Amino acid sequence: MVCGDKSAGKHYGVAACYGCKGFFRRTIRSSQTYSCRFDSKCLIDKDQRNACRYCRFKRCLEVGMEPEAIRPDRDVIGKQKNPRKRKMKRESSSLPSPGGVENLNYIDHGDMLLSYMV
Repeated sequence: MVCGDKSAGKHYGVAACYGCKGFFRRTIRSSQTYSCRFDSKCLIDKDQRNACRYCRFKRCLEVGMEPEAIRPDRDVIGKQKNPRKRKMKRESSSLPSPGGVENLNYIDHGDMLLSYMV
């Protein structure tokens, strides 16, 4: 365990929270190098894990996180397009426009409307 926060499972060889998992992955993938402004002995716990990146990364390695375990084809870094938003937009474009359908009967077409709402 890196910071003592609730474990989200085994990540890169050790039990780690999502925060430490992501921090470790981003550090390795972007080849970051950090430096400590203090004595390289900063406390890494749930409340102060973001205070010193150098000591946090050092702690990740000390507890056994494996840089080789990071897969380049997974956990893409960067701005992600929202696939759910894109899907909803695509589905809404297939709905009939209010002016394009004459006297849409909500009772007769209730099943169709319900499927579009879900």
